[in-house]
Amino acid sequence: MRVRKLTFAALAVAAGLSLTACNGDDGTAQSDGVSASSGSASDSASASAGSKQAGGTDSTASGSGTDAEADKCRTDELEITASDTTITGDEEGSAAVTFKNGGGHDCALSGYAGVDLKTSEGNLSAERSGQASDPVILKSGESVSFTIAYPLNDSGGSGVRITGLVVTPPNETKSVTLAWPGAATLPVTDGTGSSVTVGPMGSAGQGGAS
Repeated sequence: MRVRKLTFAALAVAAGLSLTACNGDDGTAQSDGVSASSGSASDSASASAGSKQAGGTDSTASGSGTDAEADKCRTDELEITASDTTITGDEEGSAAVTFKNGGGHDCALSGYAGVDLKTSEGNLSAERSGQASDPVILKSGESVSFTIAYPLNDSGGSGVRITGLVVTPPNETKSVTLAWPGAATLPVTDGTGSSVTVGPMGSAGQGGAS
């Protein structure tokens, strides 16, 4: 029995020495301390990365667009006028239609306006000239114009009488009817296509505050 008790005592001493070697001076397990520090750094890096990602997304969204936030120009917010711009000696007549932003805030015009001439023979829709049409951000109080080109009636005949001008702003369905400012008549055609063309925004000048 004495031999067995001494063996147990020796094993207990050896186990105690092993635990002391694995612990720090204050008895706290070093492995636990290392694990906690590593976990904190990982959490901090993860939080930092998440914060940067969220900030980048927000920055991109807000920076994408002052211009993108501008609503389209509504017919009711535009002051629409027309004037004759034909120059003596030109082979064709021209008129300018001007949109002035009276809505009190910036608005966007993108594409071509719709243009119809009211004539003694019925409505005549203008065709697009095919020029590139860049979006326009129209600030409050500023104007932009586009051109209507049409053939002059030099045939000597009475021609087709023009009685009015119908204009629809781009991407709108509400139209306005204006007095026609150009020549009184168009030459008679065989009806195979429109002889009137409309240019994009800015085709009658760059516009500007007025």
